[in-house]
Amino acid sequence: MDMKDIDRINELYRKKKAGTLTQEEKEEQDRLRQEYLAAVRANLRGTLDSTKIQYPDGSIVDLGEKYGNKGKRGN
Repeated sequence: MDMKDIDRINELYRKKKAGTLTQEEKEEQDRLRQEYLAAVRANLRGTLDSTKIQYPDGSIVDLGEKYGNKGKRGN
């Protein structure tokens, strides 16, 4: 998702708030929102997959291996 798409989401939001959103624009807004959420979730998953926690006893837990798809994807 690029900045152009985010700008379009904001533009459609302003039109919705003003009450001038057409049915086609509502559908476009829903599609763009779903794409945006998928991008945010993928970014968060990537961050969590590469996060490691070190406990006071010195042990290290890799969250990607423990909870994520890191091992399943072959990373």
